[in-house]
Amino acid sequence: MPITTAAKKSLRKSFKRKKRNQGRKTTLKKNRKMFLALVQDGKMEEARKMLPHVYGLIDKAKKVKLIKKNKANREKSKLARQLKK
Repeated sequence: MPITTAAKKSLRKSFKRKKRNQGRKTTLKKNRKMFLALVQDGKMEEARKMLPHVYGLIDKAKKVKLIKKNKANREKSKLARQLKK
C-alpha cells in the first residue's frame, strides 16, 4: 500500500484511468462485433452506415493512446475489407 499522500493520489488516479480505459475498450469491441455481425448477416446498408461510427471510436482510441497508431490503421483496413467482400 502507498504511504505518502502523493502515492495515494497516484493510486486513485490510476484506478480511475483503468476504469475509463476498460470502458472505452469494451465499447470499441462491442461496436466492432456488431459491425462484423451485420456484415455476416448480409445487412450491408446498415453496416455502411455504422462504419464511420466504428472508425470514429477507433480514431478516438488511437488519439488517447488506448491502442497504437498502426493497430488502429490495421483495424480500419480490416473492417473496410470485410465490408467490400
